[in-house]
Amino acid sequence: MDIVTAIEQFAWIAWLVLILLFLVIEMLTLDFTFLMLSVGGLAGLGADLLGAPLWLQIVIAAVVAVAMVLLLRPPLLRRLRRGEDTTPSNVEALIGLRGQVLSTVTSHSGQVKLSNGDIWTARSLPGSDIEPGTTVLVNRIDGATAHVRPQEELTA
Repeated sequence: MDIVTAIEQFAWIAWLVLILLFLVIEMLTLDFTFLMLSVGGLAGLGADLLGAPLWLQIVIAAVVAVAMVLLLRPPLLRRLRRGEDTTPSNVEALIGLRGQVLSTVTSHSGQVKLSNGDIWTARSLPGSDIEPGTTVLVNRIDGATAHVRPQEELTA
């Protein structure tokens, strides 16, 4: 038996393995990409069962997979994420928050009380000390330290 003939004769097994592999990967990623690829594999399997040559099976599978990824996946993702809460939380919610300096903030130490009531260790840019009572904005969070700037500096 010729190798090409053997591949064509047992291509349905390869399509099944490919479909199952894509479905398992989809279960791990939950991104709809591999689900669309498995549908393409299903189209390739259907072409094989209808007697199409191997090259046509691959073309059909590729066209269906690409069409599914480009046309069906985006609306499915939008529908899936429609009910998500877009409000920032955790560290992201602290970025841009106002605060009041409690003890002088330098590039090495300091304390601020944020508008949410939390007291944080704070740091400023090197060479810029911020005196107590100054209103600041949180620039970024690094671990348990808030990097702040005076509010006037940002509005000027």
